[in-house]
Formats: sequence, structure tokens, C-alpha cells
Amino acid sequence: MGKLEQYYNKFNEDGRLTRRHGIIEFNTSMYFIHEFLNEYAASYNLQKKDIKILDLGAATGAYSVPLSEEGYSVTAVEKVVHNLNILKKKGANVEAILGDAVDLSYLKDEDFDLIICFGPMYHLIKKEDKLKALSECKRVLKPNGRIFNAYCMNEYAVMTFGFKEKHLLEAKKAGKVSEDYLFLSTEDELYSYLRIEQIDELNKLSGLNRDFIFSPDGPANYMRDELKNMSDELFSELLDYQIKNARRMDLIGAGFHTVDILRK
Repeated sequence: MGKLEQYYNKFNEDGRLTRRHGIIEFNTSMYFIHEFLNEYAASYNLQKKDIKILDLGAATGAYSVPLSEEGYSVTAVEKVVHNLNILKKKGANVEAILGDAVDLSYLKDEDFDLIICFGPMYHLIKKEDKLKALSECKRVLKPNGRIFNAYCMNEYAVMTFGFKEKHLLEAKKAGKVSEDYLFLSTEDELYSYLRIEQIDELNKLSGLNRDFIFSPDGPANYMRDELKNMSDELFSELLDYQIKNARRMDLIGAGFHTVDILRK
């Protein structure tokens, strides 16, 4: 069993987006997913059942299941058997496939209107593997479709793992952090952390074009304790704040995640 499987066999992925910091991430992501889907359906006079969604790295179906229940045609691909089994037990009308983001050869060319890639880029360490995944997404995407591609951001790792949890000095000594504080993930680790300029380079090399980029969680992961003690009314304001400020370039990159919306 690989490290990724061992990690997710113990990690409560199914509950992650039900905590307040996760709710902000989920709500903001779904806001922009629905914004695209509504505009896309109106532009091409499509019904929900006519729109095909690929959830790549679907985990336990946090996005697959509700989108399927809304009436969209959803295919979910997940690498971890444990996660996939949880998804299947939910009984949603989702085609669930055990698979890897770097090889989608079992899927047809230009078959999906929307690809949600929330997860693969977190765990693909090598640049060539990231590019393989982007190439596969590009291949199976319809000409006017979109890819929602999520990354874990470098500055969050520096601030939390490095400074807050006090691992920075040992990480620098081990050669895992550069002189300008870029985390240098190796294949021995589970997560890859990037900066915006690295994401830009991946897009250029893959021949994909950006519509826009946004932060789904903003400050939420830095405020977990504060969120627990926040009133419902104030938390509702924070949900609204994040949606309205998610595209601000002066804030993107500081949160834990960033979502890049791409087209051919």
C-alpha cells in the first residue's frame, strides 16, 4: 500500500468540508462552479442532464454527489480505494472509477464540459506528472469546456508548517526550503506546494489558458479556532466576504488553496 493510500485510509476526508474552514472552501468553490455551469447551459441551450462533469480526484464525493443530485451527468475518478468505496456507498447516480489523473486513457477525447480537478495537483510532486495530468484533462475536455484546477499554496506551508508549527529551521537544514522560502517537495512527501508563477508556467507548458484564478478558502485555514467560536451571523458574513473577494489578486496565493479556471 502506498503512502497516499495509508494517509487517506486514516484521514477523515468525508468530514473535512463539513467543518467551518472547509465550508468556506466548499461554498466558494461551488459558487464559481455553478456560475460557470449556469452560463454554459444558457449559452448552448443545454439541460443539466446534457452537461457532463468529470470529478478528478473525487475523494469521497463532496462535489460529485451534490452535482449529480442536481441533475448533472457526473463521472468520478479516485485513486484511493477507501475513498472510492465511501463515495459508492452514498448511492448517488455517479459513475465511480478507480483511476489516476496522469492516465485517463479509458475516457474519450473531448467528452466533458467541466473537469473538477481538486486533489491531484496536491499530491503529484514531479512537474512532468502535473503536466501529464493537465494534458489528459485537456484531451478529454470539450472545446468550450472548463477545467477547475486546484493547488496547495507555498506561503500557507511556510506560515503554518514553517513558522506556526516551528519546523522551518529543520526543513531548511534538510534542504527542503530554498533561500527564498519555496518548499522543495520530494517524492518522499505527500504534498506539493506552489506559487502563482509556477502555476503560470504549468499553464504555458500545457497550452491551457486562464479565465481567472481564485482563492476558495482565503484566511479560513489560519482562523480555525476563531471560526469555531464565531457566531452564525458573523460566520455568514465571512462566507459572503470570501465569495466577493475570492478573485482579488492581492489575496490569491496567501490561502491554503487556489483554483485556476482553464480552457483550451
